[in-house]
Amino acid sequence: MQLPTPGATSTTASARTRRRVAAGALAGAATLALALGAVVPAQAAPPSAPPGNAFGRMIDINLVTVNDFHGRIEQSGAIAGIARLSGAVNALRAENPNTIFAAAGDMIGASTFTSFIQDDVPTIDALNAAGLDVSSVGNHEFDRGFADLTDRVIPLADWEYLGANVYHKGTEDPALPEYWITEVREKKKAVRIGFVGAVTDELPSLVSPGGIEDISVGSPVEAANRVAGELSDGDEGNGEADIIVLLVHEGAATTDIASATDASTRFGQIVLNADDDIDAIVSGHTHLAYNHVIDGRPVISSGQYGERFSNMEISWDTKSEKITAMENTVYTMATAFDASGNVTAYLAEPDPVLVPIVTEATNVAKVLGSVELGSAAANFGRAIFKTPVAGESFPENRGGESTLGNFVADVQKWSLNADQDRGVQIAFMNPGGLRADLASGEVTYAEAAAVQPFANTLVSMTLTGAQIKSVLEEQWQPAGASRPFLKLGVSAGFTYTYDPLGAPGARITQMWLDGVAIDPAAPYVVGVNSFLSTGGDNFTTFRSGTGKADSGKVDLESMVDWFDAFGTAAIDLGQRAVGVNVAGGTTVAAGSTVLVNMSSLDFTRDEPDALNVLVTSGGATVGSAPVDTDFTPTTDEVGTAAVSVAIPAGASGPTTFQVSVAPTGTTTSFTLNVTAP
Repeated sequence: MQLPTPGATSTTASARTRRRVAAGALAGAATLALALGAVVPAQAAPPSAPPGNAFGRMIDINLVTVNDFHGRIEQSGAIAGIARLSGAVNALRAENPNTIFAAAGDMIGASTFTSFIQDDVPTIDALNAAGLDVSSVGNHEFDRGFADLTDRVIPLADWEYLGANVYHKGTEDPALPEYWITEVREKKKAVRIGFVGAVTDELPSLVSPGGIEDISVGSPVEAANRVAGELSDGDEGNGEADIIVLLVHEGAATTDIASATDASTRFGQIVLNADDDIDAIVSGHTHLAYNHVIDGRPVISSGQYGERFSNMEISWDTKSEKITAMENTVYTMATAFDASGNVTAYLAEPDPVLVPIVTEATNVAKVLGSVELGSAAANFGRAIFKTPVAGESFPENRGGESTLGNFVADVQKWSLNADQDRGVQIAFMNPGGLRADLASGEVTYAEAAAVQPFANTLVSMTLTGAQIKSVLEEQWQPAGASRPFLKLGVSAGFTYTYDPLGAPGARITQMWLDGVAIDPAAPYVVGVNSFLSTGGDNFTTFRSGTGKADSGKVDLESMVDWFDAFGTAAIDLGQRAVGVNVAGGTTVAAGSTVLVNMSSLDFTRDEPDALNVLVTSGGATVGSAPVDTDFTPTTDEVGTAAVSVAIPAGASGPTTFQVSVAPTGTTTSFTLNVTAP
């Protein structure tokens, strides 16, 4: 398939007169949040909808949608696999031939080993066979650069990839198709459904900037409104559609409807400012499943990995040329029945056309990935924000410190020094680059590849101590970011404290390298992956690093070499970042008692819990408290303790207090300015 021109359409039939859904057509509907693991209807048919063909012949359409599939073609746990997903879509097609299969991006990239090791070709082949019709581009479609998307991926894909807010650099000329139109007919009557695609405007911070230097990314909602307006203006020369659906790779931060309508967020801006010409919003990116009706318009996401899919049932009256019903249901494919015996899954047999595609891909991957690299003495896990529940999506918290993130940083620091003696002193790892846990026991090539599927190279550079502080401050993401905080993994020997209640730009309080305070003016050699080196994930300070040198070594290769050198990975339970907030400020009186609130004392997986924190001064205990290990949703505050610290009567001036946490072994310190009583 050649790269289609903007506005490619599947039909050549004449456009119908554009209409707008009456304001009351979906009014009064209760907004229903998604109860994970259940069948969730967004809304029943509105009471005002005419029965049958009272106003003319009705055309019923099933719009099946997914998002953030990420190459999960095999069935595993809550992940249904592409064969079962295709079977479900086929079952709906059998009930209604007017079924359209659409997606909201990230269909490839960050894939499991089976697809990743074969450049995601098995996923593309499988989605082709499943009959995917159209998708917006997601940020992961750009993982290997814009040229790979247009020159390799799009020619392989039978579906239309849309990106209305992606432009040729320095112009307003679309660099990708903006919309796609298909026509559904019932005898002599027809309705045209138009899809407008857009990607998050955070794209430049989410992929390596060097791969997208020839394009620019504009506002998703401005582009969507512009294209939807053209599809509704009566000018057949620029395409016309009766029903318009926005496929946007941007999403809400939580499943609560308040997140989808939060005007301070990127997604809230899209939802609140989308023109009335847009009849439904299908979203993604944040991997959450939600099913809302907002101002009479469905706003939905199906979560991730094909664990769920949405079925939007649309009824169109060809006589009044209006939508009379839009009802969305999110189906889970993980379990069959709830505790009361109610059906909670869309059960479908695997599509026999897809089975051999998956089988062949799996067999190839088994051969490529079966090589044993070494072993892990414990589970190395990503951070989570709640206790996992069977059948639910993995509750990943990219704002939490993780044993896996720190271990990968250790490996990359070692690799840069072992191979080319870069003199790297500190390495950083972005949490979004970690896509699978590393289980204890034998570690194979496939398992290591699943952890880091992006094939980033390792880069060294020099930063001052002040720039390192800026990097750590950038963990608090810009206002409106889908994830407000991103916790960097850091290599052993580098530790720091921060004030979670501090002002932006002034949250990092102290930093040490091998126990020596970081000098703001001194140079330090730092190692990162190529994604971070060019400012990915809004860590823009890395762009200012001097003496940059790309090792040319891929992150996965460095992991392979590490296991070859050391054999077994042992876990470090010490936190490398600890939150310290002193109630009333850091200037205190000798002989007084102050409350020191500590946080980030605990990991969130199956590591031993932190139980008690001890504060000493001059070898004497001045405070202790138990550790509360309750989860936090988006930040690194898990493991909190409120410690009453007795300031020594003889202390004066800057005084350092040592902190130790049992039984995990975390150690740190904080300094208070002690004045006379």
